[in-house]
Amino acid sequence: MIGPFTHALVATLFLLANGPLAADDTAPEKPKLTARPQGVNSGLALTTLDEKSAFELSQGVIGKTVGDFVLLDRQGRPVELSHYRGKPLLVTFIYTACFQVCPTITRNLQKAVQNTVSVMGADRFNVVSIGFNQPFDSPAALKDFATHYGIHLPNWEFLSPAPAIVSDLTANFGFSYVATPAGFDHINQVTLVDPEGKIVRQVYGEKFTAEDLAEPLKRLITGSPIPPEAGTLKEIMERVRILCSIYDPVTGRYRTNYSLYFQFAGFVTFVGFMIYLSIHFWRNRRRNAAKTP
Repeated sequence: MIGPFTHALVATLFLLANGPLAADDTAPEKPKLTARPQGVNSGLALTTLDEKSAFELSQGVIGKTVGDFVLLDRQGRPVELSHYRGKPLLVTFIYTACFQVCPTITRNLQKAVQNTVSVMGADRFNVVSIGFNQPFDSPAALKDFATHYGIHLPNWEFLSPAPAIVSDLTANFGFSYVATPAGFDHINQVTLVDPEGKIVRQVYGEKFTAEDLAEPLKRLITGSPIPPEAGTLKEIMERVRILCSIYDPVTGRYRTNYSLYFQFAGFVTFVGFMIYLSIHFWRNRRRNAAKTP
């Protein structure tokens, strides 16, 4: 009984929570798909990466499972990507020598993740930034990069792959890049991986809001099975709290939408009343049948 009720509850709250968002017809700013480094002595962009092909490759990996690659964390310890199974995962690719786009993406992602953590909790999802410029993006270089930009979130790690696996690793995530005299021309994307390790979405651009990341994360978190070690009632209430949080474009943060609680209370009252009427009608029929000779 708990399983079907839980899914019905989550589905109902999801529909209620997304009702106000569907009415928003504001056209979002088109994300900047590709990062193009500028020449040292020229303002001309080095357009070496084919955006159409990069986009098709990026979209083509959706639905595929992330390979079990082994990388090194900032302390030089080996980490298997399968270690992150069980929770949603956000993955970005950066190179530490970048002085413009990668820092911009990292800062904006940091703001969005901080706001998302305030809603979901740091224990609900993980973030990984992978240095693809090997052998220069070493664990020590990534550690300095994270320290320089003040990234200390407990659920965000920076990983360094061996040069031999960079090509397979980036292809697995649909990440395209081309070396240029000024750095790298690469696609701007954050890859969303579900708890089972399957790529479910690519988010593009240099700017990310809490809404860009939190909305798909909410779907993955609230729709996933309740772990055996978690208290069922407590977990249900926590998922209700997450679903009843909505994005406020004015403040750029999530807030609790208390009207959803009242809508849900009305829904529960209606269901309870219908159950009462059904039981009452069934009992009357049994009484009438018993009186009939």
